[in-house]
Amino acid sequence: MSNNNYIEFFDGGAAPTLENLGGKGASLVTMTAAGMPVPPGFVVTTSAFNAFMAGGITDEIISRLDGLDPDDIKAVDAASAAIRAMITSRPVPEALRDVTRDAYTTLQSSFAQEVPLAVRSSATAEDLPEASFAGQQDTYLWINGYHAVTENIRACWASLYTSRAILYRLKNNIPDRDLSMAVVIQKMVNSATSGVAITMDPTNGDRSKITIDASYGVGEMVVSGTVTPDNIQLDKVTLAVITEHIGDKHAELIPDAETNSLIEVEVSDERRSVRCLSDEDLELVASLAKRAEKHYGCPQDIEWALDADLPAGENLLLLQSRPETVHSSKPKAVPAGGGYASSLGLAAGFSSITASLMNSAS
Repeated sequence: MSNNNYIEFFDGGAAPTLENLGGKGASLVTMTAAGMPVPPGFVVTTSAFNAFMAGGITDEIISRLDGLDPDDIKAVDAASAAIRAMITSRPVPEALRDVTRDAYTTLQSSFAQEVPLAVRSSATAEDLPEASFAGQQDTYLWINGYHAVTENIRACWASLYTSRAILYRLKNNIPDRDLSMAVVIQKMVNSATSGVAITMDPTNGDRSKITIDASYGVGEMVVSGTVTPDNIQLDKVTLAVITEHIGDKHAELIPDAETNSLIEVEVSDERRSVRCLSDEDLELVASLAKRAEKHYGCPQDIEWALDADLPAGENLLLLQSRPETVHSSKPKAVPAGGGYASSLGLAAGFSSITASLMNSAS
């Protein structure tokens, strides 16, 4: 671990325990240790949350929750609002502020200029089972500056007491006293080029192939089918290109610094007509997909991006990796002929790159 028990960088070498890092944090630390190039960042651990909550606030929270009727939604909403306001307005202990500021400064020093960050809740599995709590944990995107990051850390802590979370615990007899929350602080991905890769041919399950869809900008337009991406199929062993189809790629989503949001811009005819991945980048994406498959032990759908804020050769990031489920349980297919086979159908289930950053860490 780092020199304190409040902060753990993804590459800090700590054991990725759910108890200390929460589900997302533990997954990101695990993937970093496995050599997966996830967007860099650190975890504000559950020890930090516990230090923040020390000093009587927990007793006050418990008193507000005591005796709540899960059928009285108005009372639950009122308790939730009061508790969340209590947490977001409570001063952070000086020691915790200091180490969080140091971690923020260290992370930002990795880049040529200060970059926006994501602040993401990372609940402990023991307190809030992932399957039931999915979608209830707060995530804040495109956050600029140390002060805004710290405000959103407290907002993530407060998300333990949303009405939905309170109701879930009431209905499942989960005690409120020993709850805890870690928070992930992670670089927002500034995608110059992005897309998906599947470690097989998605049309027939041929596992000797890797199929890549790629387009300019943030990958949401690929996932939603708004643009027709480049589609390239490679031999999984040699990484030689077997077939390729240059998509229209008529538009791209790029970050707008003034509004901290994404804007759609038109892609020039010259850029549309050429493949958006260089030969070198194509091999890097294919190799990353193979590494993910080897790491997880089964064919993978991955979501990836080339980050414009990072140097060439170090700018390929893994945003999501999940098992391919359509063909994986079937026998290996006999290789079929070439032809354009877009993987968009399988990619449609992916969340937006900007919204998820790393859904596999959920």
